[in-house]
Amino acid sequence: MRPGTNPLRREADRMRSRLRVVFAVACLIAVFCGVAAGRAAWTDSRRAADTVASHRHAVTATTVGGTSYRAGDQPSGNTTTVAPATWQYPSARTHTGTVPVPADARKGDTVRVWVDDRGNATTAPRGTAEITAEALGLGAAVVAGILLTAGALVRLGLRIVDVRSARAWESEWEDVEPLWTGRLRPGHGADDG
Repeated sequence: MRPGTNPLRREADRMRSRLRVVFAVACLIAVFCGVAAGRAAWTDSRRAADTVASHRHAVTATTVGGTSYRAGDQPSGNTTTVAPATWQYPSARTHTGTVPVPADARKGDTVRVWVDDRGNATTAPRGTAEITAEALGLGAAVVAGILLTAGALVRLGLRIVDVRSARAWESEWEDVEPLWTGRLRPGHGADDG
């Protein structure tokens, strides 16, 4: 026996302690990986958004008709208020199209419209809040995935340790119980030795 070890501490107890340490290390690894994945996603998305933003321009458009509603692109998408409008981009070229407007917009109101380099209506470039939320979501998903996997493996390991410990205890009890209780095992006589 090594000095400083507890003689009452069984191998199963030591294994349970090791598995708990493994889970603690997995938690640290999960946080590190989650931060790294979130940071990489934020950097890539920010770079892509900056590239897109360099080709999108905000211009002032004038509505030329009444508002209507447009359903979202997907079944769960939100309904958008739209109206026909005209704008100029580049400065000498006039464009007409249906653009998103506030719900209370009227004919002749001015609205802000995002256009591409050709002057065609498009969506606004992605903002920092959207990029940050996406990066945080990815980082959290990585952390959760690692923790769930590590937790499941440690739980399985603890279950195996418990099963082995119970089997060992039963085996040891079979050897000790007749002597400890003074009961004879079935099929053994008093003079059996």
